[in-house]
Amino acid sequence: MRVVTSDVDGLGVRTAYDVWRLRQQVFVVEQDCPYPDLDGRDLEPATRHVVLLDDAHERENAVIGTLRVLDDGDWARIGRVVVAPSARGRGLAAVLMDEAMALCGDREVRLDAQTGLTAFYEGYGFEVTGPEFDEDGVMHVPMRRPRRP
Repeated sequence: MRVVTSDVDGLGVRTAYDVWRLRQQVFVVEQDCPYPDLDGRDLEPATRHVVLLDDAHERENAVIGTLRVLDDGDWARIGRVVVAPSARGRGLAAVLMDEAMALCGDREVRLDAQTGLTAFYEGYGFEVTGPEFDEDGVMHVPMRRPRRP
């Protein structure tokens, strides 16, 4: 397994396709949550995609996890955190988050966490900043990790 961090142009066509396919498989199909995943933010020059590739998979460089880090001006935003169903339970979300947090450095970081995952994100210094809300049929809470001095 290896981690690749890149803007969308550096991912390559097949890897970018596999990232979007995994997000669709989990968020739209598995979670039964039709929403416009392709929102244009993947293409922003400052967006960084963190991708886990499984070199041992039957197809070389299969995407088994991904997230994106967006530049929202005064803070960074982490989103679209996903691990393939076949790769869950191996701590791979933590591998993704470790890389994302390194990319964010000391900046303030925000995310909208699925409600059941707040403890996971609290382990990275995030705190709930508002009430629970329904996003496309899945309950979330806004979270923030303050800027580090």
